[in-house]
Amino acid sequence: MMLTNRVIACLDVMDGRVVKGTSFVNLRDAGDPVALAERYEAQGADEIVFLDIAATDERRGTLLELVRRTAERLFIPLTVGGGMRTVDDIASALRAGADKTAINSAAVRRPELLSNVARRFGSQCVVASIDALRSNDRWEVYVNGGREATGLDAVEWAARCADLGAGEILLTSIDRDGARSGYDIELVSRVASAVTVPVVASGGAGSACDVVEVFVSGGADAALLAGVLHDGTTDIPRVKSALRAANIPVRAAA
Repeated sequence: MMLTNRVIACLDVMDGRVVKGTSFVNLRDAGDPVALAERYEAQGADEIVFLDIAATDERRGTLLELVRRTAERLFIPLTVGGGMRTVDDIASALRAGADKTAINSAAVRRPELLSNVARRFGSQCVVASIDALRSNDRWEVYVNGGREATGLDAVEWAARCADLGAGEILLTSIDRDGARSGYDIELVSRVASAVTVPVVASGGAGSACDVVEVFVSGGADAALLAGVLHDGTTDIPRVKSALRAANIPVRAAA
């Protein structure tokens, strides 16, 4: 059976609203998360990622009631991230309707969290979320919403996350975030070559052609899109049409 490449819609949520910016700053309102999740599922999105982007910085948990309202409208997988610090936090998100949980800052501070969650719920529930900023010929991992450098090499950290039990890597290029200049193909390719788990490419989508490129040249298993969907620059049916034209297997769009 041939596995299909996934097209994933991302909802960055702050104060109960979807927001979008550039390189994690200059955020603007993009709409209601429940309504957008429903819209993207109807268009043919394979999954939804819901990231409470202020939870870690504000030292609070994820907005679980909003997660619950989003999850109960969806029939496709939902990944939830933001403010995931403990196994109990992950359990609460899963009870609220998440299928997977994205762990970023807490995993850097306590790598054993990935193993603990994988043992309790299975690796399929564990997404290691990595925000990477280029520095010369390497990429450094940042945490706390892209505000805090860690000194970790992103490629090495991705490999370690997979070894610790993460079933998927959500890889965001801070440099490309919101720039719509295409994904960081070199970064995605290096991480995809370093791990045996699926890699979700994030940051930089400006067109359907960019999605084709990250699959063909970057070796990604899934592509995350946000701003280009929110403002209607493109939509999921057009993206999937371009992928099929390039002979990239995808699930049929709505």
